Amino acid sequence: MAVYEAHRPVTGTSGIFNLFVATVAAWNDARVTRNALSKLSDRELDDIGLCRGDIDAIAMRG
Repeated sequence: MAVYEAHRPVTGTSGIFNLFVATVAAWNDARVTRNALSKLSDRELDDIGLCRGDIDAIAMRG
């Protein structure tokens, strides 16, 4: 899985906009993590020490 991250400082914007951007980025990271873990088989999840019930908790940690 390839990931492209471009973190650029946002200048001249209000704090609420930065909070909004950070919130959307965190939501997207959790969504991507949840989708990736959901595609794994039960055997693959067990190999990394997880079960299906752990996916939501792991996705929301970041």
